[in-house]
Amino acid sequence: MPKPILLLNCGSSSIKYQMIDADTEAVMAVGLVQKVGEPTPGTIDHEVDGEEFHDEVYFPSHTEAIAAVVKMFDTYGPDIIDAVAVGHRTVHGGTDFNSTTVIDQAVINKLVELSGLAPLHNPPGIAGIRAAREILPDVPHVAVFDTAFFAELPAEAYTYAIDREVARKYQIRRYGFHGTSHQYVSGQAAAFLGKDISELKQIVCHLGNGASLSAIDGGHPIETTMGLTPLQGLVMGTRSGDVDPGLHAYLGRVMNLDVAGVDSLLNKRSGMFGLTGKTDMRDIDKLIEAGDEDARVAMDVYVHRLVGYIGNYATHLGGLDCITFTAGVGENASNVRKMVVDKLGIFGAELDDEANSIRSKQPRRISTLDSAVEVLVIPTNEELAMVRETIKAIGG
Repeated sequence: MPKPILLLNCGSSSIKYQMIDADTEAVMAVGLVQKVGEPTPGTIDHEVDGEEFHDEVYFPSHTEAIAAVVKMFDTYGPDIIDAVAVGHRTVHGGTDFNSTTVIDQAVINKLVELSGLAPLHNPPGIAGIRAAREILPDVPHVAVFDTAFFAELPAEAYTYAIDREVARKYQIRRYGFHGTSHQYVSGQAAAFLGKDISELKQIVCHLGNGASLSAIDGGHPIETTMGLTPLQGLVMGTRSGDVDPGLHAYLGRVMNLDVAGVDSLLNKRSGMFGLTGKTDMRDIDKLIEAGDEDARVAMDVYVHRLVGYIGNYATHLGGLDCITFTAGVGENASNVRKMVVDKLGIFGAELDDEANSIRSKQPRRISTLDSAVEVLVIPTNEELAMVRETIKAIGG
């Protein structure tokens, strides 16, 4: 008998979902709902056994959107009533949640309190939780937190040098994000190398539209680039990453922007988009090939930030055994990987150009046999990691 887990990732206007058999870890169904809460009809796409099904529906709220997901399962399968649990991707757990947690009303109330820490992410996640619990009340619902893996960061890594009473009162610290991916990929890297994770000093480069690095010593995270919010750290698709904190006040003065305006500029109109007008690395590559100087500089900035953090983290680790690239850019942009690794000769990293050029969905080594540092590409699978966490939380 299969042990299906339904996974929900609720954004402000979309819901990504999968059903995975926890026993075989096979994907049973996958889907996407778009335009939730918008005045025009949205879409829902559902795929099962290689067949794709599409519908256009008006989704006033997440309740109607979740109901449409259930209807797709009822119509095209697999049978949603067989689900033994629902796992919810939950971005921010603050200091209250440092592990995957079975959801009850007290958990929801606390998530509402924490919404100020992730105003773009937690509210739609809470809406999805409420809707799913209403429609599927007879199975356990579990919150899988993006921040949980980094809850054990050492104090010197998570503490900001601001007034300590203000920091304590408002829970201001580095939390880190993409934790599910960093935990999964670091474990897969150890398995690929045939080593116990406790033996390895690793840097994981999760490079997608959102991007983050982590330093993992013996399976335990000691540093990560994202901070109180997902804005800190690397240059990303639309996010600036690190900037002078004084920039907020300066932009407020010279552009007459309020805090929300500056926040929107740095989150939605910055990063590679702000520098090039594009977010897809393939489009940026085309601009560079066409001689676009702004695009070339943008790529140099992107790589410069990556290399700087890798050097920083290797120092904190006291050595470096393995660098792993993952997520959309990390898994597919061979030119980005080459530009980064070619700058890491000081650590003895040496790229195998032929291996790096191969496109594959399989875990693979892209460093030479003589390289002092293993350089890997490991596809992330946050959904599978969520299934494992969900099963663990419900004691299954």
